Amino acid sequence: MRAAYGALLLLLAGCASQPAATRVETRAENVGYQRLKMDAAGGAGAVQAYTLQPSEGYRMPQLYAGPDPVVGDRDPRRELAPTTVCLQVVVDAEGRVERSAPVAERSDCAAGNAVENQVLVAAAQEAVAAWRYLPAAVCHFAVGTTPRDPGDCSDAERIEPVAVSLFYAFTFEMVKGEHIVHRR
Repeated sequence: MRAAYGALLLLLAGCASQPAATRVETRAENVGYQRLKMDAAGGAGAVQAYTLQPSEGYRMPQLYAGPDPVVGDRDPRRELAPTTVCLQVVVDAEGRVERSAPVAERSDCAAGNAVENQVLVAAAQEAVAAWRYLPAAVCHFAVGTTPRDPGDCSDAERIEPVAVSLFYAFTFEMVKGEHIVHRR
């Protein structure tokens, strides 16, 4: 009995000495508020920085319908190491994807430049064209009030939906003959 008790104490001591598990957040929200200022004729003008007022908040767009890219038989390869392609996605003020464009200037997105990976870029663009969002918005709260949560528009006096530009990375790989896609 003493031996079992001693072994239990050693086991517990070993567990207590292990570092605690930590959660790693992989989602990045870097928001730079910029808006197009209209010219005198009502057309698009210059992009200018926009500073939220103390009684304003900003709600990030929230994806509610986002099918994954499907490559299917368009890609003749039977093996594919993890390959990342990136898109800039423009979401309009109604939450629909207006357009997307490949982004290959970043080193982690450069695979999108390769001819053999154009099928991956096309699959990603086809998928995001079907995505739908609760649109981004500037939340206007009562003058003189500071919102509890600037990203929650539920108590706002006025909600101004706005178009946004988002960046997504899609990592494609082939595992046991099946295409697998991870997005971030």
